[in-house]
Amino acid sequence: MTKIAIFPGSFDPFTLGHYDIILRAMPFFDEIIIAIGENSSKNALFSVEKRLLMIEKTFAQYPKVKTESYQGLTVDFCRQKKAHYLLRGLRTTADFEYERSIAHSNKTLFPELETVFLLTAPEYSFITSTIVREIYKNKGDISGFVPKAISDF
Repeated sequence: MTKIAIFPGSFDPFTLGHYDIILRAMPFFDEIIIAIGENSSKNALFSVEKRLLMIEKTFAQYPKVKTESYQGLTVDFCRQKKAHYLLRGLRTTADFEYERSIAHSNKTLFPELETVFLLTAPEYSFITSTIVREIYKNKGDISGFVPKAISDF
């Protein structure tokens, strides 16, 4: 059985913390799909299409990493992709509490789905997409917070 993991999020933008989680997770899975959930109620800085393009460029040299967007429940997308693993990064204990509730809910909806948590590397634990968006909106330098392919956009 092919081990497929879904790494869901809004990734607005994709940060060095996200990048690090994917790189460290690659040995565990045959394929990792970075899945951008489309949420019309959020005011995104970058369009879904642009986020997909930035992430694809970031992982161009890694054939086992794919990017897609989806609507609806993450568990339904996992079923559609025949993925039995959900990859999540944890920065803080607050992240853990939030993610644990979601993991239990997902397990109830899709019992074959396992959530795999990786701790964010300490050097990236302070980075959030929200902070990066604020820096970007105020014309600050985001190159220390995002992969090069993204800061070059």
